[in-house]
Amino acid sequence: MQNNIGLYLGKRAHVTPHMEAVVDTASGQRFTFQALDRRANKLANAMSDLGIKKGDRVAILMMNSTEYVESFYGLAKIGAIIVPLNWRLVADELSFILKDAGAIAMIYGSDFAEVATELHSRGRDATEIKHWIELSEGKARNPFAQDYEDITQQSSADAPATDTGDDDDLFIMYTSGTTGLPKGALHTHNSMTWAILSFTASTDIRIRDRYSIALPMFHVGALLPIMFTLYSGGTAVLLRQFDPKLMWEVTETEKITTSLMVPAMLNFMLMVPEFEKYDVSSLRSILSGASPVPVSLIERYKEIGIEIHQAYGLTEAGGTATVLSPDDAMVKIGSAGKGFFHASIRVVDENDNDVSPGEPGELLVKAAHNMKCYWNNPKATAETIRDGWLHTGDIALRDEDGFITIHDRVKDMIISGGENVYPAELENVILKHPGVADVAVIGQPSERWVESPFAVVVRKDETLTEADLLQFCDGKMARFKQPKGTVFVDEIPRNPTGKPLKRVLREQFPGPARD
Repeated sequence: MQNNIGLYLGKRAHVTPHMEAVVDTASGQRFTFQALDRRANKLANAMSDLGIKKGDRVAILMMNSTEYVESFYGLAKIGAIIVPLNWRLVADELSFILKDAGAIAMIYGSDFAEVATELHSRGRDATEIKHWIELSEGKARNPFAQDYEDITQQSSADAPATDTGDDDDLFIMYTSGTTGLPKGALHTHNSMTWAILSFTASTDIRIRDRYSIALPMFHVGALLPIMFTLYSGGTAVLLRQFDPKLMWEVTETEKITTSLMVPAMLNFMLMVPEFEKYDVSSLRSILSGASPVPVSLIERYKEIGIEIHQAYGLTEAGGTATVLSPDDAMVKIGSAGKGFFHASIRVVDENDNDVSPGEPGELLVKAAHNMKCYWNNPKATAETIRDGWLHTGDIALRDEDGFITIHDRVKDMIISGGENVYPAELENVILKHPGVADVAVIGQPSERWVESPFAVVVRKDETLTEADLLQFCDGKMARFKQPKGTVFVDEIPRNPTGKPLKRVLREQFPGPARD
């Protein structure tokens, strides 16, 4: 059998057909591996009947749901290349991704019927999509769309024939680029197979685990846990989206054993009144990543009997780079651990020479679970992958024992609530305002979101106000990318090559952010 992510579901359905595979807490649906596999087969055959074939790009714009899981696995079975879409993005942002990927079909939830209508109305200027498939409670709201249930129920539940797997492309996951345009990290069936194997070899994952998934499935931080949970014979317990009170409730009622959350989510959970009343005795640990976890947060969870195991990963590395083992979690608090089992790690200087322990340098990753390339972007690929090493753009320290601590970022990326925000993208929007002469965006520390964007602006029009700018940004990009505050200055400090000295700006405007 080829390494086909979709076929792994069929294999698990054969080995443990009656074990519970997925729980959809929003709909109340529960499916065994056998039932989930049959549903994925129906989706696969329905898409094949529409003419979708190996290599075609199919976008998914849905909240976390059983249908998202079965769509992902069904498309993988027939060799379609999946394009998960960030549902926080506006039509302009989605249009760029859909055009860049060359998607010819989109499966979307009825929550996004309006943005689908807007994209459809723009015609070929916005997308190449020929097949619009809407998941709704009744019939599709949009007359141009086919109904998800109609096409899947009419198709066969038998496993589709496939010649896909190994180094064939699996999905393109778009991340914001430093130029302001998203870059599509392309992963194959093999790269994600190795990510699964590396994760199961490096962490305490067990058969019959019950893994809660609250991060959105357009994130590798949700997609990878679903893949390794189902691969290992566990149950993926899906939350439609993150709700801190619901997380406590689900942990108790579904007897959750493990989960993955970003620091902002962990922080919000501690704000739930009387959270101590919930029985979370089934919970062994929570993995946390996306940004360094504050030591104070780890210690607070330790006080209530929950271990936080820090990890570091990125989309380009399949979500796996370094992880702190359970044995070291309370000994090396604040560290992101050592490289995953099937990953090699280096910390280097600006000339790619290894630095000594305790010295900061850029973190590099070499692994079979690294991305294949950036889709349609050979220049960015060549800059990021050199001699087989993925240059993360993040500054790290390695101690004498080989443990990695993420120190800072080479790039100017801001991580707000677990979402990547690149200043260049926001700067490009702000510079379109006729009253703006210059701008630099930095991150300010946020109690709620870890970091929030803050705009340092040079005015062309002296009557320009902060309220004017914030209103101008609204609707032009996802809300999490928009600045939470603005300051007006006479000049932005820059180096001899013209790059803004953001280190200086962070010192001048340290925050905290106004959230």
